[in-house]
Amino acid sequence: MTQPEQQKFALPTLTAMVVGSMVGAGIFSLPQTFGRVTGGLGALIAWAIAGAGMLMLAFVFQTLARRKPELDAGVYAYAKAGFGNYPGFLSALGYWTVCCLGNVSYWVLIKSTLGALFPIFGDGNTVAAVALSSVGIWLFHFLILRGVKQAAFINTVVTVAKIIPILIFLIFVAFGFKADIFAVNFYGGPGLEGAGLFAQVRGTMLVTVFVFVGIEGASVYSRYARQRSDVGLATLLGFLGVLCLLVLVTMLSYGVMLRPDLASLRNPSMAGVLAAVVGPWGAVFVSVGLIVSVLGAYLSWSLLAAEVLFSAAKKESMPAFLAAENRNGVPFIALWLTNLLIQLFLIVTLFAQEAFLLALKLTSSMILLPYLLTGAYALKLALSGEGYRPDEGRRGDLVRAGLATLYAAGLVYAGGLKFLLLSLVIYAPGSVLFVIAQRERGRQVFTPVELGLFMAVGAGAVLAVFGLATGRIAI
Repeated sequence: MTQPEQQKFALPTLTAMVVGSMVGAGIFSLPQTFGRVTGGLGALIAWAIAGAGMLMLAFVFQTLARRKPELDAGVYAYAKAGFGNYPGFLSALGYWTVCCLGNVSYWVLIKSTLGALFPIFGDGNTVAAVALSSVGIWLFHFLILRGVKQAAFINTVVTVAKIIPILIFLIFVAFGFKADIFAVNFYGGPGLEGAGLFAQVRGTMLVTVFVFVGIEGASVYSRYARQRSDVGLATLLGFLGVLCLLVLVTMLSYGVMLRPDLASLRNPSMAGVLAAVVGPWGAVFVSVGLIVSVLGAYLSWSLLAAEVLFSAAKKESMPAFLAAENRNGVPFIALWLTNLLIQLFLIVTLFAQEAFLLALKLTSSMILLPYLLTGAYALKLALSGEGYRPDEGRRGDLVRAGLATLYAAGLVYAGGLKFLLLSLVIYAPGSVLFVIAQRERGRQVFTPVELGLFMAVGAGAVLAVFGLATGRIAI
């Protein structure tokens, strides 16, 4: 569908979509989430692995934007083009769920932040917290219904506004950095004597995935780009800038407080770190910055979620009704379904022991399939030569796509069986949408290979439900 010129996004707006999607709740919880499982050395190794892996993935998105400019909606379109209708559908469903879960984690963290002042909100998963968050969900819903362009403009402004408090945090913490404290924390210190370096690094992997989710933001919005070349460049610029912020926030915190103290901080733990340097006003400052940051990221992810459902419906892998737009060009039915799922997940947090950590790790687990299929598609193109001139070299693209695919596959192992099974609980019943889409267009529902994949997904979901029912899997 051809978009009117006023709907097209320039490079700064696309870059803001990437940064706005990545910089949300995760960066504000890094000191505590890293402090729980590793010291400074493990953190450095984790960021080196995550940075290298995600850089390869960023290169993959850049390559695919150049080699396959006709494919819109990023992760969904690449998975479908490379591996067929059902894997493409699973990628779209997984990415949509990631956006919804990420938004749930944002509301939980906002209410946890307010819980420091108003105990009624607790750790973000009390009845009062869920009720107030529900009001916020639907306020954003009606804002977005007024038009994608207006919402994207607000996202650009908020992205700039939320980077400022993070930069101020880094300045003050750099001045408060103590080399002797950092030295004690370097190998983990008290409490991690028995934990090997490999276990420490593995414990951070899903956290690093969570803070990088959104790297594909420009690719998902490729149909709005003024120039296709801007998609890859926006992805790289956004990634490199955010990576610097993430590493600095993590490593400087190890020079302010001992690791066990970092691990015991209340989220947003950046507030506790800054308060240790400048006093109580630092906690208030970070808390305000977090609320601005999270609300901005919430807007980005709501846009991305609706866009994925809309694009999948336009490509005939989701039911046709999800392609409906209102007079402002907003896929309003997709948006309604998105916010209903967010509302459902938010209610589930009432029964979770650690609501924010559950949302963080399940979000990270759900994104692995879309990332894995994207990397594998780029690898497939580089191996086959599709999209390349006969005299054009492919070795660089082959190496980068191979490393990106290997990184995504390794993350499945690092995440563990529990969250893999929990993700299948979402993939299996969600496949009903695929069945509806295939039948309403008079197609065979599954090919033999796809049927085998569906049966494997279903078996995993049954196993997960059994684990939940018997208490072997706890949320």
